[in-house]
Amino acid sequence: MPRRPDSVPTGNAAAPPPVPGCVPAVVVFTRDLRVHDHPALVAGAAAGGVVPLFVFDDAILGRRFARPNRVRYLLDALGALDTALADRGGRLVLRRGDWIGEVLDVARAVGADTIHLSDDVTPYAQRRIEALTTAGPDLRVVAHPGTTVVPPGTCTPAGGGPFQVFTPYYRRWLEVPRRPVLAPPRSLTVPDVAGVALPALADLVAGDPSPDLAPGGEPVARAALNRWVKAHLAEYGDRHDDLPGDATSRVSAALRFGCVSPAEVEHKLRHRPGAEPFVRQLCWRDFYAQVLAARPDAAWGDYRARGDEWNTADAHFAAWCEGRTGYPVVDAGMRQLRQEGFMHNRARMIVASFLTKDLYIDWRRGAQHFLDWLVDGEIANNNLNWQWTAGTGTDTNPHRIFNPTVQGQRFDPQGDYVRRYVPELATVAGRAVHEPWELPAEVRAGLGYPEPVVDHRAAIADYKDRLAALSARRAR
Repeated sequence: MPRRPDSVPTGNAAAPPPVPGCVPAVVVFTRDLRVHDHPALVAGAAAGGVVPLFVFDDAILGRRFARPNRVRYLLDALGALDTALADRGGRLVLRRGDWIGEVLDVARAVGADTIHLSDDVTPYAQRRIEALTTAGPDLRVVAHPGTTVVPPGTCTPAGGGPFQVFTPYYRRWLEVPRRPVLAPPRSLTVPDVAGVALPALADLVAGDPSPDLAPGGEPVARAALNRWVKAHLAEYGDRHDDLPGDATSRVSAALRFGCVSPAEVEHKLRHRPGAEPFVRQLCWRDFYAQVLAARPDAAWGDYRARGDEWNTADAHFAAWCEGRTGYPVVDAGMRQLRQEGFMHNRARMIVASFLTKDLYIDWRRGAQHFLDWLVDGEIANNNLNWQWTAGTGTDTNPHRIFNPTVQGQRFDPQGDYVRRYVPELATVAGRAVHEPWELPAEVRAGLGYPEPVVDHRAAIADYKDRLAALSARRAR
């Protein structure tokens, strides 16, 4: 068995002050691009000298997962991180190439004997950590908490193993002692080591980001979150499904890149009025992290397979991707995704249900399309939420079906969300925007908006017939 890196307990205290003359340490940033509440950075800084390092991993840049929206946000976040480190007398060292090789090269160049980094749950991140541990036997690799509120494996049921149902996990999660929230190091001493300049977007990935992509980085994220907390936290429980009101925190991208610490957010908000439903969302994120840590195959495989024989209707899939299904709230969500690199959470559930139930197209295709555009796209949250909607995940409810017309009428009652993203329907007033097929034929012809690609009732009837056949097959 490969040697796992040392793991820092979740209740670790702040690191002791630096000791002059100590061997420097390397702190490898991954998706923890901040200086506040950063256990790995605090521990590394205690060595006296520290190399804050980020490696542009060519293995990731060469895969489809590296997309313009996330890479643009990443570059913003790295620039902000370098500034924050410079304010403390340090700097961010950038490298590009083979991740393992570059980390080891930097460590040996400065004579470091310890590498600190934040632990992560994705299969790829785990393989990198394991490879780093075995490739450098002369180095100590320390994996710290920092990407979740509660590290995977902390909450376990009485019988052991991971929780497979959210509600009991949530109850246990609320009871688990939290590690201290750490202040950033006051000063840093970075040894001289070669690095590369912050590259341009075009040097890393082909294509342009979404036109209305929000900027990234810790200062922007903390300021935006603070503004939202003051304006909307108390009403989050009542308005988190309000499509046109757009009253959600939009903190998901900052959490995905670690520009804000989930532990610090939960610590500061947990006992504030109205915070419970928001904190519950942070718990959902932790829940899926512990699921993926226990079941790496669930990243792209059914958590509970039921034998689906998905449709391969490319024309229907293309219509869904492009926001021209003929169902206004579905199309609004898909166009928001392309325009902003973000989609409202209620819209995500609606469009995912439409793909997997109305069109009966494999959830994996939808999950990949989301990862192509979402700034907050991360494997655990994205793919396991897709499985929740498809009925193949931890909660195998195949009858969770979202009627797109009813959903639009309920959560966008006057059609403002639809008109914001579907300009063809801008002249259709009020609730009528959700049923354009009910408009007079001459009005419809002038809109330039497509007819529905499927009839919802007929599609769902067909879907239920498929479920019945699958159930009968399993019973044989």
